[in-house]
Amino acid sequence: MCDICVMNLVKDKMLSRRSFFKGTAMAGLSAVAGASISAPAAMAAGHQRVEDMTHTIHEDFPTYFGESQFSKEQKFNFAEHHFNLFQYTVNEHTGTHVDAPLHFSADGNSVDEISVENLIAPLCVIDIASRAADSADAQVTPDDVRAWIAKHGDIPANACVAMHSGWASKVDTDGFRNYDGKAQHYPGFHVEAAKMLIEETGATSIAVDTLSLDHGMSADFATHYAWLPTGRFGIENLASLDKVPASGATLVVGAPKHKGGTGGPSRIFAMI
Repeated sequence: MCDICVMNLVKDKMLSRRSFFKGTAMAGLSAVAGASISAPAAMAAGHQRVEDMTHTIHEDFPTYFGESQFSKEQKFNFAEHHFNLFQYTVNEHTGTHVDAPLHFSADGNSVDEISVENLIAPLCVIDIASRAADSADAQVTPDDVRAWIAKHGDIPANACVAMHSGWASKVDTDGFRNYDGKAQHYPGFHVEAAKMLIEETGATSIAVDTLSLDHGMSADFATHYAWLPTGRFGIENLASLDKVPASGATLVVGAPKHKGGTGGPSRIFAMI
């Protein structure tokens, strides 16, 4: 069958399905006319709002290596083909994304092997924004973890412990990568804080609002090598940490599921 025949057939089927679902929807609305419509019980019972924690990925999104890691090409457009379709090319570690254990280990779990239970996690936010404003090389330390615990209680099992440095506000500027010609400068987790979380808590993920779990000037990726080979995962370039509480929110990580992946761009949101 010719390409144009296929496209016309798809168009006809789409129009037919649209008419069917429109009729079904109208029938459903008639059945509940006069009744109030509310949020699903599960959501209404435990959460009042949802916060998007994901930056929009685009060709100029800052990257660790300083070069664009995302591109797209439109293969079909609505004017000519009656539908839109893009083909995109992306580095796994671009935009708001997950670091799978395999990223920094020889045989760790790939992104498709991360347990789905670990992708829904209590969110614990450690705020070092004031310190990061004074020093781009600030890090989350064991003392920061202890201070959080003293104020909010034990870090819950399966938690995601996130660093809020205020860096997300710099995402559209050169200050996000903050390269001085020799090294990058932005906050991250100190390796000793990562080890403390491994040894003394049930946290299964850590997250940062910067380009790397390690602070920017790190030359040895000590935090990556301490954290990921234990089977835990990381999240980089998280957004909107200033809009969620230090404790009490639930993070939902829409990680990709491509076989053997070391990570990938993810849609992440917090239920508060």
